[in-house]
Amino acid sequence: MEGSTMTATLTALLCLWLCRGPWDHLQAEVVPKPSIWAKPGPMITRGSPVTLWCQGSLQATAYTLYRERAPEPWVTRITPNFSSKTSFHIESSSSQHAGLYECAYYTTEHKLSERSDPLLLVVTGVDRAPSLSAQPSPVVASGGSMSLVCRSQDTSGTFHLLKEGGADPPRHMEPQSRSNAESTYAQATFPVGPVNSSHGGTYRCYGSSRSHPNQWSHPSDPLHLAFTDYTLENLIRMGMAGLVLVVLGVLLFQARNSPGRIHDAART
Repeated sequence: MEGSTMTATLTALLCLWLCRGPWDHLQAEVVPKPSIWAKPGPMITRGSPVTLWCQGSLQATAYTLYRERAPEPWVTRITPNFSSKTSFHIESSSSQHAGLYECAYYTTEHKLSERSDPLLLVVTGVDRAPSLSAQPSPVVASGGSMSLVCRSQDTSGTFHLLKEGGADPPRHMEPQSRSNAESTYAQATFPVGPVNSSHGGTYRCYGSSRSHPNQWSHPSDPLHLAFTDYTLENLIRMGMAGLVLVVLGVLLFQARNSPGRIHDAART
């Protein structure tokens, strides 16, 4: 009897020891992954303020902020009131603040959560603005094609094309070196088309260097892109309007040159 009791005890201890690792792993997975975002947005002008927010859990006792996937936190903030989120404020952003950011948090059980998905913070206003033009014209018929051309003497890395107020992310393109009688410059041509109503709006171009891809230049002057919708219905309407004008012209011509009018003119 004593031997069987000892065997049962050893079996239970062995089970606890074997199950400890997987159970701890399960417990670690229960900690929700945080999220990170920037206010007023992930693209800021140099010298302006920005706030990075980290959303975690009500069990969070401290939040950590990481830069450029570094193993050690850049900033750690204690939250004694168990807040589900916290903020990291930058009063005056500089080019050094550009880059990737992640956040994590500690729970009351001293467990560290996974890191959030990375947030890319872009700082603009670092170099001179490029120019932006439309070829062949900023006004194009619906269904047609055009190109937006970014040009700069400073950019050696990448051009970035952005539509103001648009939901689409910026488009990026490596420039080609061009030259004329006056200077050598970099240029990138962004094709647009077939054009429809969604392409209308205001566009700006930025440039960045190869060594600092997240530090962008001042924006180009705004370029407004408009389109004309020459649909079949519009063509029919214009054709009918033209036909009416022709008929009216013929009637007026006949009225002015009718035989009765000529006879009356002869009598006078």
